[in-house]
Amino acid sequence: MKTAYLVTIRGEPGRVLLFKLSEDWGIIMSDKDKRIGEEEHRDERIEKIGQVTLNQNADHKNIHLLSIIGEIEGHDNLSGNSKTTKYEHILPQLAAIEDSQEIDGVLVILNTMGGDVEAGLAIAEMLASLSKPTVSLVLGGSHSIGVPIAVSTRYSFIVPTGTMVIHPVRMNGTVIGVPQTFDYFKQIQDRITGFVCHHCEIGQKRMEELMMETGMLTKDVGTILVGQEAVKMGIINEVGGIDRAVAKLHELMRERDAENTETEEKAGEAAN
Repeated sequence: MKTAYLVTIRGEPGRVLLFKLSEDWGIIMSDKDKRIGEEEHRDERIEKIGQVTLNQNADHKNIHLLSIIGEIEGHDNLSGNSKTTKYEHILPQLAAIEDSQEIDGVLVILNTMGGDVEAGLAIAEMLASLSKPTVSLVLGGSHSIGVPIAVSTRYSFIVPTGTMVIHPVRMNGTVIGVPQTFDYFKQIQDRITGFVCHHCEIGQKRMEELMMETGMLTKDVGTILVGQEAVKMGIINEVGGIDRAVAKLHELMRERDAENTETEEKAGEAAN
């Protein structure tokens, strides 16, 4: 028969260690120690990859905070001096979120200049296909391929000073001036505009007009939308900050819980 002793270490109030007499002595931390360890791990995750789980709320829900920051990196590595969002980090996280029973919702924070088209669309498609409630919040800006990511969630917010730059597809490197190249550019652009228009209220024609606007940018074509303008155009749902975004996500999570309860009740009635 194994015996266990509770030992209080002097000088460290609240810390209780449980020693078990066995071949390997084990130590079980008190609730206070666990809380300190969780906070330290949380701080490390924020510092390394900008991701964290928000779980200190009255509804006892676990919200995954996903940050899309800097330039969205594609198949080529950007310089070490650039702040980047790596799609090979984001996509596995989203797959794990979908598979997890612990995560109840996702809050996406955007402050991105855009980046690789394929990588940005991949992230947007993954977010759009999540079965869990999702809300996006545009802070400094969500430009170029950041626009599809911003509209891929169930509901979207932009702060009053947030901006969105809408412009045609660009390509770096050598470009061969033949009709096939133009057709390829057009195909890529249609994929982007098609996704955006499918996930928000703006029409295809109006979206293309904003892309090809010549009177706003000095050395380029395109449109800059600030705060309320993005809402007026039907791209973003509402102007608001982190408080509104979190409140909306809790609202969507409660609606999902109610739907799940109703489905379970109907299934139980059918079984009886």
